[in-house]
Amino acid sequence: MSFLFDPAYHKVGKNGVCAPASPFQNMCAYLGGSAIQTVGDNPVTAYRQLVQQYAKDLNGNTVAPKVAVGEANATFMKNPVGAMLSGLWPRLIGVLLKRIPKFGFLLGYSFVVGEGDPGFAAATCASICSAPFINPVRLVEKQQRAYFKTTGTEKPILEILSEAKAKNFAPLFRGTIPLMGHSLASAILGLVGQPKLQKYVQKELGASGSFSGSATNLVASAVVSPIYVVVTNPLSRLEVIMQTNSIKGKAISPIEAVKEMTADMAKFGLKGIFRGQGIGIAKAIVSLTLFHEGRMYIAAKFKASNESKLA
Repeated sequence: MSFLFDPAYHKVGKNGVCAPASPFQNMCAYLGGSAIQTVGDNPVTAYRQLVQQYAKDLNGNTVAPKVAVGEANATFMKNPVGAMLSGLWPRLIGVLLKRIPKFGFLLGYSFVVGEGDPGFAAATCASICSAPFINPVRLVEKQQRAYFKTTGTEKPILEILSEAKAKNFAPLFRGTIPLMGHSLASAILGLVGQPKLQKYVQKELGASGSFSGSATNLVASAVVSPIYVVVTNPLSRLEVIMQTNSIKGKAISPIEAVKEMTADMAKFGLKGIFRGQGIGIAKAIVSLTLFHEGRMYIAAKFKASNESKLA
């Protein structure tokens, strides 16, 4: 990521999210949008994890999706504020630890090859290269919520890291393989596909002026979100299975996680494999809309500032 120190990376030009803006300013816009998204969608993120995690009861038996939803609701009702805020600090810290590598590779690849707005090749590069940086943060976030049913509170971050340290921090990388697929789908559909679709929607529906940028952003997010969730929901489930297991215990391999999910599908049909699907679609619409609204707002501020200096 040596391009970060390239003077051209900080030079204002017509390349990027909102011209005239430098690639560095574009990166800051992406990070700002991500922080806004993280705070806004955390309650839905926490609830969805619990719905997927409670696919098994405390005795390790697979339960019906309705039972899992009931358990998640009961957990939220016991401590609604704590549940909604659970995992928020790791996620906010992850805006830097996760997003800088991801957006760095995404925008860096685009900058190096000179393709302007990030394309599918940049999304592929970002999803593969950033996974080892992202996974530890996602595991800590999920571990914080993993014991809500029994303790009623989130697990302290230092306790999680202490348990991981006893195993040379290897547990922090559980779930990296499904994360790569999840990250690829997220980058292609969320970071690349949504902005392209929004431009198309804006062109087709916004030409008359009756649709604002925010409205076309919401429409684009609503179109992309169901596709994104159908693709990523099974991968998200694999992550939950692998990352909510006790750090002190034996790790669950990707093959074992797939077998567990397959058994769930055999018992409950598609409802078993797509637990949390409806919640996921709602989360994706909220997440994508908040992210791109925040990103475009910050980018517009950079643009206005740059134009005033260049005038």
